[in-house]
Amino acid sequence: MHFTTHFCILPLQPLSYRNQLTILASKQAKAGIVMEYLLLILMSLTEIGFLIADQIKKSSKKTWSVKRLIVDLGQAVLFALMLLLPGIDTSFRFMGLIILLVIRLVFAGLGVLINKNKTTSKKLSGKIASLILSVLLIAGSMVPSFVFTDYEGLPTHGPYEVKQSNAILVDKNRIEEYESDGSYREVPVYFFYPDNASEGDKFPLVVFSHGAFGYWQSNASTYLELASQGYVVVSLDHPYHSFFTKDTNGKTITVDPDFMNSVMNANGDMTEEKIYEESSKWMKLRVGDMNFVLDELKKGADENDIEAYWFENESSKQDSLEALDLIDTDKIGVMGHSMGGATAVEIGKERDDISAVIDLDGTMLGSIIGAENGKYIVEDVEYHVPLFEFKNAESHYEMIELEKMDYPYPNFVIRDNADIIYCTYFEGSLHMDYTDLPLFSPFLGKLLGSGNVDNAYMMDQVNSLAVEFFDCYLKGEGQFSVNDSYPGVR
Repeated sequence: MHFTTHFCILPLQPLSYRNQLTILASKQAKAGIVMEYLLLILMSLTEIGFLIADQIKKSSKKTWSVKRLIVDLGQAVLFALMLLLPGIDTSFRFMGLIILLVIRLVFAGLGVLINKNKTTSKKLSGKIASLILSVLLIAGSMVPSFVFTDYEGLPTHGPYEVKQSNAILVDKNRIEEYESDGSYREVPVYFFYPDNASEGDKFPLVVFSHGAFGYWQSNASTYLELASQGYVVVSLDHPYHSFFTKDTNGKTITVDPDFMNSVMNANGDMTEEKIYEESSKWMKLRVGDMNFVLDELKKGADENDIEAYWFENESSKQDSLEALDLIDTDKIGVMGHSMGGATAVEIGKERDDISAVIDLDGTMLGSIIGAENGKYIVEDVEYHVPLFEFKNAESHYEMIELEKMDYPYPNFVIRDNADIIYCTYFEGSLHMDYTDLPLFSPFLGKLLGSGNVDNAYMMDQVNSLAVEFFDCYLKGEGQFSVNDSYPGVR
């Protein structure tokens, strides 16, 4: 296997100033996790302490109710004080706990009124049951805080502030195949672009496609970093392939169950013949979406033609027009994660207006043109657009074994036929480590495939490499090369 590369005079700096900011963000996130556990422990200790103290000095139901109100009030004060610490906030992560604290205060107040004349003692069994229920309710209400972090994005390092807007593009040449009402295919798009640009500035365009049942925000740190470095980035949703999105009627569109099942089965025991049958449908839809978006973005930027655009409101329209006005349509790159990476690679092969492609850990499904006797038939054509392929560590080593067996894997064929290709992987990484998901939810990241890496550090490195690659091939700045691999931790 051969790799054609250029040599770089600007190597990636593993511990540059930009990464010091990422290290700080990572430390704050870890401190936040500690604070969440501390909050749960302190809440539980107040319940245990209440039971022990009341058992030592047995009190009447009236007195017990007053003490219960005091403890509940103390827990509310404790939470309010811990809002000053990292990781504790009033977002959706703690909304269940906030609601629980309010409800408990109300019921404790009612308990004081109900038991004001009762002099009998509360039974020990009732106190223990109350303790267990309280701890379970507190722990249950805090589940979102343990599943999700207070991640608000990685630091950006470019000279530009980043502005965002969104629109929905309506493709009147395609009927929505997942609906039966004859409606047109709708593709939501989300703009990330330099906010403090000078008048007349133009920037390269990068269009991003998410993975199977992914989401347009899957790689938000990448979009923000690119935009801060002088790019207009458009992340699109693939309705019914994305986890959820919305249409022009405000209806929430969730991932299609049959699509989800077929993708899960393809990662299991599905034959190559069946995978080809299913993946052909996936790629047709996704390539159609991206081609349509690219065409409409170019019309909007070059011709001020926004007939296909639907805007949520006038503010969204004006911001999107501002983004379109910044696009240099002679400099276009595409990228994506997983199936989105496969989409980007196929777009780079089909179109002559694409100048650079990044594939984040995607099997290049578009090059499979058939399957026979348990092996893929892969299209053997030249690939002329500079291509940058990231693989996860597990796949990297699996592909070494496949290559030894002379297995017709589509990525091998693209590599051999590409004029300019760069390939790398991060040690210890798995599939979801090339997205922001493990940063937003380490639990879901591990569940879906995250390895033994420092996700903040790794994504900072991935984003830096993406900027350098696009700088070289879209802006014509410097040269570019990569190491065979990078560490996934500092």
